[in-house]
Amino acid sequence: MCGIVAYIGKQPVFPILMKGLHRLEYRGYDSAGICIYNHNRLNIYKKRGKVSDLEEFVKDKDVSGTVGIAHTRWATHGEPNQHNAHPHYSQFEDLALIHNGIIENYQTLKKELIKQGRTFYSETDTEVLVQLIDYIRVSSRISLTEAVHQALSQVVGAYAVAVMSKESPRSIIVARKGSPLVIGIGKDEFFAASDASPIVEYTNEVVYLEDEEIAVLSLSAKGKPKMEITNLKNVKKVPLIQKLEMNLSSLEKNGYPHFMLKEIYEQPQTIRDSLSGRINMELNTVALSGVIDHKEKFLKARRIIIVGCGTSWHAGLVGEYAIEELARIPVEVEYASEFRYRNPIIYPDDVVIAVSQSGETADTLAAVKIAKKNGAFVYGICNVVGSSIARASDSGSYMHAGPEIGVASTKAFTAQVSVLMLLALALAKEKKMIKKSSLEQIVRAMYELPEKIEQVLKKDPQIADVVKIFTYSRNFLYLGRGYNYPLALEGALKLKEISYIHAEGYPAAEMKHGPIALIDAEMPVVVIATNRGNYEKIVSNIQEVKARKGRIISIVNEGDTEVKALSDFSIEIPRTEAILSTIIACIPLQLMAYHIAVQKGCNVDQPRNLAKSVTVE
Repeated sequence: MCGIVAYIGKQPVFPILMKGLHRLEYRGYDSAGICIYNHNRLNIYKKRGKVSDLEEFVKDKDVSGTVGIAHTRWATHGEPNQHNAHPHYSQFEDLALIHNGIIENYQTLKKELIKQGRTFYSETDTEVLVQLIDYIRVSSRISLTEAVHQALSQVVGAYAVAVMSKESPRSIIVARKGSPLVIGIGKDEFFAASDASPIVEYTNEVVYLEDEEIAVLSLSAKGKPKMEITNLKNVKKVPLIQKLEMNLSSLEKNGYPHFMLKEIYEQPQTIRDSLSGRINMELNTVALSGVIDHKEKFLKARRIIIVGCGTSWHAGLVGEYAIEELARIPVEVEYASEFRYRNPIIYPDDVVIAVSQSGETADTLAAVKIAKKNGAFVYGICNVVGSSIARASDSGSYMHAGPEIGVASTKAFTAQVSVLMLLALALAKEKKMIKKSSLEQIVRAMYELPEKIEQVLKKDPQIADVVKIFTYSRNFLYLGRGYNYPLALEGALKLKEISYIHAEGYPAAEMKHGPIALIDAEMPVVVIATNRGNYEKIVSNIQEVKARKGRIISIVNEGDTEVKALSDFSIEIPRTEAILSTIIACIPLQLMAYHIAVQKGCNVDQPRNLAKSVTVE
């Protein structure tokens, strides 16, 4: 959940660290800090608040130097304040450490270290780790590298860490388990970060550390770089250098007031990128190499289990409907956080699909490991090349949505749904469960999706006007049937995340089993009414709301008259195939949430208490 960045080289380190923190701030923004080696000291400066607050704080400080580490925090252990901010010193300020993750046995370790005379200055689990490393180093009289090995062998939990030493200022030690860490290889310099965004400006050569690997990044007295990687068993590893697939412009706002709005508007292109090379318009067919290469696994699958969290879970629900309808394979959709702890029944002939934008979601990664342990075939759907879930999966598909900086997911959702639709069609084709004419019809409709999304985006000013009067509503209800039920959940989530308005998504037919008691003249009800198969039923649900004076905002197909007549406000979207409707209908829901949040003065890109990549439980 936190963001870490480190640099060792010949360039001034401060601008590199600060730029890196700004790019990682979507991972956490409770507090921020840096440690820079200069004047024979490890100088730590940290501040509660955002990275900009830290920048202001250090204006009169000496931040010269060419080696340093930095951190932006999403609080787990200990409230957000200056004491709990990273980096953390060891007792005598010989070491400094930054950490992303959770040390689960920190209390046991802390009690033992206190018995040994160690003093603690924060409430964090991270300070325990730096004190443990230092205690082992001093008491056993071993090198820092050996002490890191021994300390991490005692740790239970997840971590990505970077450690600096006053005695060895020309090296930084980094390590990971469960939390992501990427090393950038420049000219006579090294970078390390939670993801590639702080690195892409300087180099396109990276190494993704694997679980329980430790890397020593150092410069000789003559400035020659050296990288040594070992695992916790002290076995040397040969680094696999990969090329970054990211460009710098994708990390900038490009004139938009917020990343979220930019990413909403990027969706026509991200859908094109998700479909590129996977649908053939000349043959009107679809092909996914991850399915073709492992066709027998899917054809013989007892069932498919989709695991994900948050928005990815909602995309999984849409995928469930499509796979069952088209390919006639039983599908279960599980919250990864529940799946991993409820002793699930997994068969060797199951296929588990892990859906995650970052590819680092801790609960989803744990679910993948459980599935593999039980012999299931794992198919990953991720956005980040080289991410942990992508590497842990047997096969999979990248979403190609590009970096998503806004904490509230938008383009990742439509990319996930697009890939799941392709998967459903590919399976239906391989199982011969879909007519050629139907396949061609849906493929043509998919090809038209970007253009139709562009048409919806032109309605942005209208949508902004519609939601003005609902800016200070205290509750919202979102209703949908069929494919639109998961979309109701997603629309409610978007509103909750960035505007802090309570919202619930419900199957429209379930409204009368509880939520109808809440409906009154103050309750806005958003109805997604694009599913022609359940049209009469959704009309009845709207009438039930109107009878209780609820205010209807409807999402309807162009040319709709009946629902539109019943609605207080309606937003028309282009017609498409029913299984693809969520990809278009989600656009006005994203814009509604965005404009309400802006009108309330909320921080759209960095909503309170949230972080982008949930790499802790």
